Amino acid sequence: MPQIKPIKELRNTKEISEICHNTDEPIFITKNGYGDLVVMSVETYDRSIAKLDLYQKLAEAENEIKNGAELLDGEQVFSELREKYGEE
Repeated sequence: MPQIKPIKELRNTKEISEICHNTDEPIFITKNGYGDLVVMSVETYDRSIAKLDLYQKLAEAENEIKNGAELLDGEQVFSELREKYGEE
């Protein structure tokens, strides 16, 4: 569950950093009782950006399918990639 902290607690940077790294969750910072900032570890940020990128690509693919784009056979595509780049 995400944590909510008042902005004055940002003074304790070590504790905030530890919470971010130990929970892998963002901390929501409030100012005058209202949401103001979100603090998170770089790892959590990178995962969030990667998920967002994936969701955008999936939405684009779904849109292409709805607009009649030709579908490719997955096995054939992977076979061609293996031939081109070799198996690891």
